[in-house]
Amino acid sequence: MRAGLMMLALAAASAASVAAAGPLRAGAEAVRDRALHDPTAYDYVESVSVEVGQRLAGTEAAARARDWALAKLTQLGFTNVHVEPFPITAWIRGPEDAEIVSPHRQQLAIIGLGGSVPTPPQGLEGEIALFHTYADLLAAPPGSLAGKIAVVTQPMPRTQDGSGYGYLNPARRAGPSEAARRGAIAYLVRSLATGLSREPHTGALNYQADAPKIPAAALSTIDAELIDHLAARGRTIRIRLRLASETRAATAWTVEGEIRGTQDPDEIVQVGGHLDSWDPGTGSIDDGAGMAIAVAAARLAGTQAPPRRTIRVALFGAEEMDFARAAFAAAHKGDDFVVIGESDIGADRAWRVALPAGSRQTPEMADYAAVVAPLGVEVSPEASRGSGDDTADLVRAGVPAFAVSQDASRYFDWHHSSEDTLDKVDPAQLNQAVATWAAFVYIAANSDIDFRRLAASVAAPQPRRP
Repeated sequence: MRAGLMMLALAAASAASVAAAGPLRAGAEAVRDRALHDPTAYDYVESVSVEVGQRLAGTEAAARARDWALAKLTQLGFTNVHVEPFPITAWIRGPEDAEIVSPHRQQLAIIGLGGSVPTPPQGLEGEIALFHTYADLLAAPPGSLAGKIAVVTQPMPRTQDGSGYGYLNPARRAGPSEAARRGAIAYLVRSLATGLSREPHTGALNYQADAPKIPAAALSTIDAELIDHLAARGRTIRIRLRLASETRAATAWTVEGEIRGTQDPDEIVQVGGHLDSWDPGTGSIDDGAGMAIAVAAARLAGTQAPPRRTIRVALFGAEEMDFARAAFAAAHKGDDFVVIGESDIGADRAWRVALPAGSRQTPEMADYAAVVAPLGVEVSPEASRGSGDDTADLVRAGVPAFAVSQDASRYFDWHHSSEDTLDKVDPAQLNQAVATWAAFVYIAANSDIDFRRLAASVAAPQPRRP
């Protein structure tokens, strides 16, 4: 029903705008309409899910993903398809298990956090110190957790914009070091996930230089609640934890392709997603779908008509462990980026776009707002603050970015877990997101809009009135 209503709205909007629309808006509308029926994005995510699967940076599967991506971009008609290698420290997961040993034995569903140090081969055991919120852990005094396993069971709220993940991310990222500063011997955190499941969700941690490195893992949401229920009975809880892992020097690869501009080829409109994934699932929504959206949008925008500016796709090689952004920024510090965008929030429909500062009121972006309105997408009154982890260093260096918000209501049910699989991808929602991206790419690549100048004019001090 929703798809049918969307098509009726699009038909009415297109008919009403035919006479009034200029060529830029008309081209963007044509790209939008093509995107809603184009198979490129779904075929892409299906292929990477089935032919490659998990793509943890530093593994054999990551090298296979590199070769797959080179072939795929070439097959789709991109030119200058190439690989940019960069060094990383790969973290490779080994056997993992945990159980409650007191007051009675119960197996726990856990997964090690990326970058965690291993336990001793035989594991470690300790009484837990339970914190219902991360703030409670931070309030614990130094030394109060000596010899204990710190456990944080704060649940993550379900939100359309994914803000619950951002709010709780420090519990996973910084929690191990905060627990270690207070004397803990290990750290367990409730998975940063919505809903209840026995599938735990992994993700990277960031050890701090001034704290000991302790083993750290995520509990499934159901097992975190089990521990809460046991603790409510006043029982002392002891847990045995065993994590194995290794680190080694390795190489990761960012894969790129272009549709060359005809008039201003050195000016670059770049979109992308990350090629790597975590290892429990097949990386279909994180970030197979993000790559698929960027690739399909670039292809549709670039084949509607030869673009004025170059359209580039970048498939970043090691986002999950935080390596790709610095390597890419260093390799491309001399590039003339018009605007950049990164897709990394799953496969569901777009609902909001944040534009580079100062550009919202321009004729080009007014056209864009009109083009995506029938898709149910609003242009935010607030300027974009960035567009993803892999573009963050470039944004800090002054490159303009646009950001597409997709419905994240379901995304964190599966993100970073074994449930990140192809069946979660809805082709109709995926194509709606592609249409939102493709219309922007088309307008940015076929106009002379200067996002840098516009952003600078907003940031510059305004003269006082006499």
